[in-house]
Amino acid sequence: MQIGLLSAATAYVLWGLFPLYFKMLQSVPPMEILMHRMLWSLVFLGGVLAYRKQWAWIGVVVRRPRVLAGFAASALLLAGNWFLYIWSINHDRIIDASLGYFITPLVNVLLGYLLLGERLRRPQWVAVALAALGVLWLAWQGGHPPWIGLALAATFGTYGLLRKTAMLGALEGLSLETLLLFPLSFGYLLWLAAVGQNTFTLAPDSTRWLLAAAGPITAIPLLLFAAGARRIPLATLGLLQYIGPTIQLLLGVLLFKETFSGTRLAGFAVVWSALIVYSADGVWQAWSARRNSAQKLSAM
Repeated sequence: MQIGLLSAATAYVLWGLFPLYFKMLQSVPPMEILMHRMLWSLVFLGGVLAYRKQWAWIGVVVRRPRVLAGFAASALLLAGNWFLYIWSINHDRIIDASLGYFITPLVNVLLGYLLLGERLRRPQWVAVALAALGVLWLAWQGGHPPWIGLALAATFGTYGLLRKTAMLGALEGLSLETLLLFPLSFGYLLWLAAVGQNTFTLAPDSTRWLLAAAGPITAIPLLLFAAGARRIPLATLGLLQYIGPTIQLLLGVLLFKETFSGTRLAGFAVVWSALIVYSADGVWQAWSARRNSAQKLSAM
């Protein structure tokens, strides 16, 4: 339990600190950062798979075209999410990006209701309604919908939905996704080199090392999260997931001095109230399930 809690919390802290890493690459175009992230993630994950001798899943997947098609779709969603996140960080929109990951859990709930036929409890409906009100307030105050947050939540929520029904775990799934994206990333970087615009060949060594570090920086939090998720209750994991966007928000406001007016704070406060309702319901359901289980055992 303690190892699982530490692993999952560390993963969310690392995800929350991602703006610091991408800000150091602000001189590199977001699309090129994305391609390097795909490429070096594949290299790092390939090394992990080789160390663990974990190759059997490849033969199973190759014989199932529908599985490959599903992972191709999730890979494109992941690439879109990564690009928008990198773009928002390097264009001083960290607060907008944090909103996306605050509302992602509620988007997941709504997608489960709309696409999987899952029934929502009353507190969950209240949470979704509050989040919608918060987003509408931000749209009204800003003169346009908070499109960065909504797009990040939609792409990551849909990605999570596809991965929820997939047959591969976190390590194998991300390895397959980056493998499917390899022709795109490698081809794009070759084209940049051919036209003399490949930052990796032109930049100083520090930038090259930072780009290559995208592999472990992407994969290590995911592996920590996967290890932690197996050891702690889902309700605890649900509470920990707000560590990442909270750190991002604080970095945007305190370190990078992005504008965070009182009216904008009010919209975020409504979203946070939705998350409180949603999290409290999750904790209550987990506690009730454990209590009922204990009562059944004592009655035996």
